Amino acid sequence: MELLVHGVGGSTPQEMLGDPRTERVTGDTTAAVHRRTEDKDAERRPEEYADKPVPEAYCWSNLTSGNGARALWLILLPFMVVNLAHWMRPASHNRHTAVRVHGLLVRLVALSLTVLLISAVCEVALDLIAWQCAGGSACADGRSWLAFMAAGPEGTGGWWSQPGRRLALAALLPAAATTLLWWLSHRTWSAYESQPPLEKAVNEDDPAADGRPPLSLPGFWYGRRHVARLRAAHTAAGFLTVAAALAATSTRHDRGPGGSPVLDLFGWGLMVLIVACAVCVVHVVCRRARKESTPDRHVDTLTVRALPGAAIALTVLAAVHGSWNRPDWKSAGSLPGDETFGVLAVLQGTLVVALGVVGLLLYRTRPVPRTALTGLAPAAVAMLACALGGVLSGGVAQRVGDWLDGPGTSGVGKEAQIAGPPTVLTWQASIIPLLLVGVLLLACWFGFRVWRTSRKLTDDVQAGYPGALPDEGRTRRIAGAVARAGLTDQAPWLVATVAAVTLVLGGVAVLGTTLTGKVPSEAAAGAPDIVAGFAGTVQALGSWMVGFGFLLFLTWGRRAYRDPSARRTIGILWDVGTFWPRSAHPFAPPCYAERAVPDLAWRMAMWTDKEPDRRLVISGHSQGSALAAAAVWQLDPRTRRQVALLTYGSPLERLYGRWFPAYFGPSRLSALHGDLECWRNLWRLTDPIGGPVRLSCAHDPEHGPDVDRGPLLDPLAYGRTREQPLPEPILAHSDYQADPVFDSERDGLLARLKAAREGLAGVPHQPPHQHSDDPDHSAHPDHPEPERAAPEKREGARAHPERGRSSG
Repeated sequence: MELLVHGVGGSTPQEMLGDPRTERVTGDTTAAVHRRTEDKDAERRPEEYADKPVPEAYCWSNLTSGNGARALWLILLPFMVVNLAHWMRPASHNRHTAVRVHGLLVRLVALSLTVLLISAVCEVALDLIAWQCAGGSACADGRSWLAFMAAGPEGTGGWWSQPGRRLALAALLPAAATTLLWWLSHRTWSAYESQPPLEKAVNEDDPAADGRPPLSLPGFWYGRRHVARLRAAHTAAGFLTVAAALAATSTRHDRGPGGSPVLDLFGWGLMVLIVACAVCVVHVVCRRARKESTPDRHVDTLTVRALPGAAIALTVLAAVHGSWNRPDWKSAGSLPGDETFGVLAVLQGTLVVALGVVGLLLYRTRPVPRTALTGLAPAAVAMLACALGGVLSGGVAQRVGDWLDGPGTSGVGKEAQIAGPPTVLTWQASIIPLLLVGVLLLACWFGFRVWRTSRKLTDDVQAGYPGALPDEGRTRRIAGAVARAGLTDQAPWLVATVAAVTLVLGGVAVLGTTLTGKVPSEAAAGAPDIVAGFAGTVQALGSWMVGFGFLLFLTWGRRAYRDPSARRTIGILWDVGTFWPRSAHPFAPPCYAERAVPDLAWRMAMWTDKEPDRRLVISGHSQGSALAAAAVWQLDPRTRRQVALLTYGSPLERLYGRWFPAYFGPSRLSALHGDLECWRNLWRLTDPIGGPVRLSCAHDPEHGPDVDRGPLLDPLAYGRTREQPLPEPILAHSDYQADPVFDSERDGLLARLKAAREGLAGVPHQPPHQHSDDPDHSAHPDHPEPERAAPEKREGARAHPERGRSSG
């Protein structure tokens, strides 16, 4: 059997199987295995399939790009990015404490993002609307929806006009946002990540147990207990943020002139309880709870129920305390948002720096070749998550502030009706133009490199098609496709630049707020004209850009709800970003692999278990190759010997191996290679995503050449030929099945499996990978890296296919 797994963007069973008539074999409307109608009962007619495989298609696209409600997941983008940072840790060598600290720091960054998002909602609802706008006659006039709680002149107004009662009512908005995040996380867990993994015996007493690849552990794709604990902690953190905002405001009034000592004492007691509950939240987040050696089905009921319950109770008490009658309480100015957002910015910067230090220490223990940013990738990605969180929080505050301020710019100028959002958010928005200038300069540099590289490749492209009539335009297009595909390998530079500039300028924003207490344009009022003009320009541009970024999220989400093509584009983002389980942030979009990997593992195990002579090739394209590899890792060794792996357009080494070295590094892929009977990987120079897996058997000639077969010809023909009279397209990342090499390699894998089962293999099988003391280090660190082959070698790969045949 050939089990096909599609890649990003999804595909239909009809497209994968090349037949309009297909039937579902097993599965549901979310993810299922399909066959052609004529192959539905192929097992009953084995004589008809003696020389060809039975094709099956596993379609999982609805896990990421189904109904329009998933457009709401765009708001969860910072949570998804910080969750990726958890899995990007460098490979380690007996540094268990450092690994735990690395995970702890990422979880703390994730917790700060939850607090940041809820603080932004509190800023909008409590400060801008209930405190500033409803408390000022100029802003409240003309807004009928604020009339019932607007403060009238000289203390007149309704029951809701007292500041504490206005704040208590407005607190329903951040409380609802926290509830929505909890509901989304709980609902998606039930729908996507609650599938039981394939059960298999694990000998924990085996001396090599600690050296097993993590993705082979039975509980890797089932983190029910861990996600439940984190969900409870983050939900409690959201409600505690609301409670702290309410209690701090009312307590600040009660301890001032005219305040009530009794209410002041109650408020301080409430603050002590809020701090104690916050300490419990941090303790739950810091406690290591993820268990992978076995499926952890136990749930800490006390923690999951008591912690959010206590936080909700404190929020209600804070609202009741603030609603108590205080007739002399008037709202003026703004709530202390600068302190809150400033502390969060400093905390996030400190955690990111600490994460970078731990990443460098782990990398220096035993460097793994081609690791992205030499161990700094988790810190850089976590910084990007914080930047995205800042854009969302600052964007919503700035847009709402400008909307409430009417014709003025919130907090700026004499026409301002309200004090506006916190000053630190304005400073942070002002760094966005500078950041974009840096990104633009880097993009120009990349564009120049593409142009220069494409010019250098023209001769090589022409040499790769001997006998073809030269065509300058055709040559430029092929060379340009190769040059642009190479940009993927430069992605770490872009990520590092954006993260470093964001960290530095973010520190400048906090420092500027602390020293001046004014927005950039006002702080530069006494400076030379060029400095003052520059400050005013970046402030205006930053305010507009941060608001535009927030509106872009909303517009894209609305379009995705209505437009299936836009919904599919958003689904592609989640295909790449939600492969990993939710280990750092429980409010991240759901992990589709926790459904897809068990599906594939169960299908392969059940099909091969019925008859020991059955052979199976699992064929994965693009992201499907990562799912296929993860599913093969989940099989027991006996079943694995009945399975061959065919990958094409695969990011296993080029993206996953570089960015997630602890899970897809050289030693991990080498272990997978050794455990399989055979594995072949097809790739093209024009492919911007897929590439070679760089597993060489050159150290042992008896076991054949590399796993990789490529680079394949793309396009298959340079110009018009008798066999191909119309121009052949540059396929890049798509349609690998169109290459004749695909069928030959698949048939070769099946033949090798058959020969191995019959004991007639002409080449001895490679023994299973022996795990060394360093499970994350490459088994052969002294081998030089294979370079990306030049275009002139592609024709040779096609003309002599036996040179690329691997024994696996």
